[in-house]
Amino acid sequence: MRTLLLFVFRLSSFVALLISCLFVLVGCSGTGGTSTSQPQGEVVVFAASSLQDAFGEIAKSVGDKVTYSFGGSQALATQLSQGAKADVFASADLKNMQAAISAGVISSRTGQTLATNRLVVVTAPGSTKVSTLADLAKPGLKLVLADKSVPAGNYSLQALDKLAADPAYGKEFKDKALANVVSYENNVRQVLAKVQLGEADAGIVYTTDAKAAKGQVGTIDLPDPYNVLATYYIARMKDAPHPQAAERFVQFVLSDAGQKVLQNYGFGPPGANP
Repeated sequence: MRTLLLFVFRLSSFVALLISCLFVLVGCSGTGGTSTSQPQGEVVVFAASSLQDAFGEIAKSVGDKVTYSFGGSQALATQLSQGAKADVFASADLKNMQAAISAGVISSRTGQTLATNRLVVVTAPGSTKVSTLADLAKPGLKLVLADKSVPAGNYSLQALDKLAADPAYGKEFKDKALANVVSYENNVRQVLAKVQLGEADAGIVYTTDAKAAKGQVGTIDLPDPYNVLATYYIARMKDAPHPQAAERFVQFVLSDAGQKVLQNYGFGPPGANP
């Protein structure tokens, strides 16, 4: 009987030890032990097309599964205002961020500035028709711009206004340049594509777009007196389906690591001087 009791006692102790180990293993597998390098959730981001390359790299570092919808900021703001579901909106200007705010779909009153950008003239591969800014007004030139509703298109018109205000170009410069426009595109990447394909002699895009072309287009700088500083904004959606992942994405973009990625792709820091 004593031997039987001793065996039962030892068996009970072993079972208790086994159960304790199982509790420890279950505890270690909870969210507190999740590696930050593994996906923690999902986030849907609507972003200006000029952010495509930089945000593509950022997606590798945020720790969540990121699904992007890139396009002209004006088109994205309209989609969001009409009920499109997203977690984050990144606009290439304040106007379209404010449009989304006015529609009641943004969680903040202003959004946060995330980066800046500048304009540059791009020319078709091997083209000899455009070598100076003055050539944009030359008769017969094929020029392509983003539509005026697109941030890049609005900025381009501002740059042409500045050029026309300089006697060196003349007050008719803008009108002559616009007479050469063969198409107005819905986003800045479409402008770049038409120039790359040789469907236009020149176009006005962001410096980041020209850099993304990796030498496939020529460039003509717009000096500071004629250039326009584009300021980008980012915000979490008010009814974000994945609010925690949305906040992580926004905070990463604004962090030193996120800003370094953006600057590697040619973006300036928030609040940079023109």
